[in-house]
Amino acid sequence: MKTTIELDDDLFRRSKAEAALRGQSLKDFFTAALLDYLDDVRGPEARTRGWRTVFGAAPWGNIEQVDAVVREEFERIDPEAWK
Repeated sequence: MKTTIELDDDLFRRSKAEAALRGQSLKDFFTAALLDYLDDVRGPEARTRGWRTVFGAAPWGNIEQVDAVVREEFERIDPEAWK
């Protein structure tokens, strides 16, 4: 999903620089940062629901591509074919 957020200029520059140092896109950097924050607030079990539990302790970044493929495949399902 795309959205617009407002960030302080200094926070944006620092985030962009850190993402570059890690070799990440800004999107991947913010995704990882938000997931880490949510893990701190709600605990890591909040991230391990559904099919993702089969990956055990795999870092979120490693399963993002799998998640994208699963989403794409579910979008192709014809509900009428399953009746």
